[in-house]
Amino acid sequence: MIVGLYGRFVAAGEWRDYGISALKDVAVFSIFRRAAEHPIYRIEKRPKLANRQGQYSVIGMDGRILKRGSNLKSVLQVLERKLIKVAD
Repeated sequence: MIVGLYGRFVAAGEWRDYGISALKDVAVFSIFRRAAEHPIYRIEKRPKLANRQGQYSVIGMDGRILKRGSNLKSVLQVLERKLIKVAD
């Protein structure tokens, strides 16, 4: 689902690069406008938070959590809305 969303944003000309990190307690998919920048979004999976706040989260460039939940599809909706605005 993440790669499909990423591909649509690349086709729209908004995103250009990504990075994947697999650490001990978190997996991170970072999204960049250009390769040399800080990520504009991070999609994180933290299994330890599955029973509390939800294991998936979308985090903005400034560190704010934009959406958190236990279902990846519903968490990615926050980025889908931004794609609709780009297409208009």
